Amino acid sequence: MTNIPVSRTVLDHLSSISLRNNQGQTLKPFELAKDVHRLGRDPKKADLIVPEKDNWMMVSGCQASFVKEGNNYRIYDGDQVKSSSNRLFFNNSLITPKQGLLLQDGMVVTVGTLARNHIIITYSHTNANQPSKKKQKTAISIKNKSVSIGRNPQANLPLDAPTISYDHAIIDNNSKGQYILTDRSTNGVFVNGQKVTGQAIIPNGSTIRIGPYLLILQGDILRIADRGDNIRLDAKNLTRFVKDKNGEKITILKDVFLPINPGQFVVIIGGSGTGKSTLMKTLLGIEQLENGTVELNGEDLRKNFNIYRNLIGYVPQYDIVHPNLTVREVLYYAAKLCLPPDINLVQESEKVLNQIDLKERENTLVKNLSGGQLKRVSMGVELLADPKLFFLDEPTSGLDPGLDKKMMELLKDLSNEGRTIILVTHTTLNINLCDRLVFLGKGGNLCYFGPPQKAIDFFGIKSNNFADIYVHLEDSDKVEKETERFKNDPNFYEQYINQYLVQASSQAVKKSNPQKVKISFFQQFSILSQRYFQLLIRDPLNIGLSLVTAPLGIIAMRIALSDKIPFIFTDENDPTFATLSLKVLFVFTCAAIWVGLASSLQEIIKEAKIYQRERLVNLEILPYLVSKVGVLGILVFLQSLLISLIIFICFNSPESNLLAWVLGTEITIFLTSFSTISLGIMVSAFVNNITQANSSLPLLLLPQIIFSGVLFKMTGIGKLLSWLMISRWSVGALGSLVDIPSLIP
Repeated sequence: MTNIPVSRTVLDHLSSISLRNNQGQTLKPFELAKDVHRLGRDPKKADLIVPEKDNWMMVSGCQASFVKEGNNYRIYDGDQVKSSSNRLFFNNSLITPKQGLLLQDGMVVTVGTLARNHIIITYSHTNANQPSKKKQKTAISIKNKSVSIGRNPQANLPLDAPTISYDHAIIDNNSKGQYILTDRSTNGVFVNGQKVTGQAIIPNGSTIRIGPYLLILQGDILRIADRGDNIRLDAKNLTRFVKDKNGEKITILKDVFLPINPGQFVVIIGGSGTGKSTLMKTLLGIEQLENGTVELNGEDLRKNFNIYRNLIGYVPQYDIVHPNLTVREVLYYAAKLCLPPDINLVQESEKVLNQIDLKERENTLVKNLSGGQLKRVSMGVELLADPKLFFLDEPTSGLDPGLDKKMMELLKDLSNEGRTIILVTHTTLNINLCDRLVFLGKGGNLCYFGPPQKAIDFFGIKSNNFADIYVHLEDSDKVEKETERFKNDPNFYEQYINQYLVQASSQAVKKSNPQKVKISFFQQFSILSQRYFQLLIRDPLNIGLSLVTAPLGIIAMRIALSDKIPFIFTDENDPTFATLSLKVLFVFTCAAIWVGLASSLQEIIKEAKIYQRERLVNLEILPYLVSKVGVLGILVFLQSLLISLIIFICFNSPESNLLAWVLGTEITIFLTSFSTISLGIMVSAFVNNITQANSSLPLLLLPQIIFSGVLFKMTGIGKLLSWLMISRWSVGALGSLVDIPSLIP
């Protein structure tokens, strides 16, 4: 009887670790019985020996140390002094040789960050006094059966994320015993970093990216290797130059190294022109570099941007919402563009409205919102896809201190949900809420990276006002000195950068850049056309003016002509009759060209920021342009009908041998206006702002007037240019209907 309690005590606290490689091979579990254990391939450095085989070569000579702490063990990278080659990670967060991580039963630690190569270490701790926890389903067998994957709760492997389709993919066996994946989704599937087009063979060890989830095939077992909740960024040696007006290179980022762990709230501050926005766009993966890389969970973000685009949220400095839509409509159309059509859009919009605390303003037009509410709507557009990596450029700009604090608290809450948040700001009132502070000096120098509370001490500022750091770093020489001092300070650079920076180049696998997922043309065209039509009818005054401008001009011309009647002879000996008729036709053409240009010259540039953001997600150029041309084409058709009606009422109809005068006029006016809106949209895509678009109107209209062939006789190069003018063809078509030569006495 006396031996029973001793035996139970031993069994109550039995700890062990098991190892599994990317091929699904496992080693016999290692029991942890001593106070200190070392795991590795070198028997001289470790007591838990991993075999010297290809599939286990990711493990270093001394990969990890296990030190008993209470009833469990704390794991450290390497031998607690020197790091291992491929490092240790828990949920993509780096485990350091000094701080380590206290393990609990069921915790999974990985060697390396790339799922195609990593080794999984699972810690088990048996405690008979505690009930076992129900573990989340992480793997299924796919042997000899068809396996469905998607948002469907009844799927063999259900995956929950808004960017995943209800029935996203199916895995089957073929006659050769191979596994075949069929893509049925909207947002695509990537196998081994390449987009699946229709079907793809998935060999053993393959990685499968579906939405935020990363799956790995190990033999006949399909495992969830990463749920996408934890994204880390490693910025290495980022260097960027621009050229001034003299062609000389100016450094705007200089040798910047940043390790950003999952779930961290990182704020980038610094004076004007120090490269804050450039750094953020570089971390986002859309800015070119002269040197350096940005790695997302160990992979080059820029090269693999097409894989991760749906995991990244980006709110630029300028608002990315249409002012003439309500808050709910903005979220509805954004959801239709980025989420699968089989998802409940109302439910997803409702969820985001509650997240950004705008449920009470859901039916308010965006243009009637306050500055803080407008910023939250822009954030809501991004939150629809549930991004795990969130970038914001000056979201608190122009807000009062109270709204600034609310915005920062909202971002802190989002980071507490597991998102990695990177924010650029000028304001320093509430940056104590962030986890890491990046301070950039002139020339893109990294002057500080670490907890915000320690920045004051590092710079030796006597007050607690962060604004004094800006004053401290006004001088370029001071910036250089502080940058060097930071790099050589073991309490900062070593502790917050070197310890956490992951050198993952040894894991890299050369492959071609993945293709972008192509969304259905008709699906995007339909959504964009609906949204554009909604925007047009929200501005009835503008539509009314565009419809009546040309008819009013024609009516004014009829009044100016008084008793003169063109097109039909009243005096067969009048030598000016043909010229008068031609001038009237010329005015018809000018009216059509005017309304076409006025309707289209601002269409692209006025929503350029929205277009650029939507292009980063999945917007295609062709459906965007066709939606513009299509909706404007309907407006032009109505305009041409009204113009033709006014012409029919105000002028007598001449006899025409080609087409009926009314029909021929309608066709000619419509084609003239339609050609002109196409010209206007093209110009709108080239200008840099709305002012330039408006200024280009006379530059486009004057050549149409001069080279139409009506005011002047075209010879030489002028004759060649006239053939390129819409007005020349329009006047020619109307002249053919009237038969101008027959009107000459």
